[in-house]
Amino acid sequence: MLVLIVSDTHGNLRNLKTAIKKVRPDLLLHLGDAERQEYDVETMAPCPVRFVRGNCDFYSTTPEFQVVQLGNHFVYMCHGHHEGVNSDRNRLVETARTYGCDAALYGHTHVPELTTVDGITVLNPGSLTHPRQDGRQPSFATCDVDRFGDLHFNIVYL
Repeated sequence: MLVLIVSDTHGNLRNLKTAIKKVRPDLLLHLGDAERQEYDVETMAPCPVRFVRGNCDFYSTTPEFQVVQLGNHFVYMCHGHHEGVNSDRNRLVETARTYGCDAALYGHTHVPELTTVDGITVLNPGSLTHPRQDGRQPSFATCDVDRFGDLHFNIVYL
């Protein structure tokens, strides 16, 4: 199973369309700030889509967070603004642990990150439309769920 993980598309779906064609995902996880484009994302994706609400998703009915099972693992997905990700990942990691998750996916900062904090895999796919890291290259992430149910995350740049 191949999962496409994106965040912070901010109403511009051009690069998301490119990422979908490149990855051909079995599942798409959007970590917020779709800015009222949820229906359009669902229409263009050839697979199920799970969303969480970001700080720019005004009037959205999508949930603040979700726990999804990928293979043998539970994954906490959120936008990150309520977890204080601009300063550190401690609250994010503790919240993921509270829900029995061993991975935490977030957006909000527009900066890609893949690390492990206190045994929890922490992933930010960056932004497909407004990247903020050095070089400002649009990015997304993938998660390959292998035949044993283990997760293999990667950050991909367009």
